[in-house]
Amino acid sequence: MELAAFIETRPGVRSGKPCFLGTRIAVYDVLEYLASGMTSEQIVADFPELTPDDVRAAIEFAAVRERRLATA
Repeated sequence: MELAAFIETRPGVRSGKPCFLGTRIAVYDVLEYLASGMTSEQIVADFPELTPDDVRAAIEFAAVRERRLATA
């Protein structure tokens, strides 16, 4: 999955946090919702501008970041 097709960082938007392309929804927020027990379907229902692929991109984003931390 090419994360740049789903996630971007824009200065001045959510303090530069990675957000889903064309939205102000931070990847961090979706990861928090998943951690709290929400399903992908519930997140997409609450945020119709997101797709199931966006939620999967958030998980991959976290995995890539974790991998980088583990090898640093």
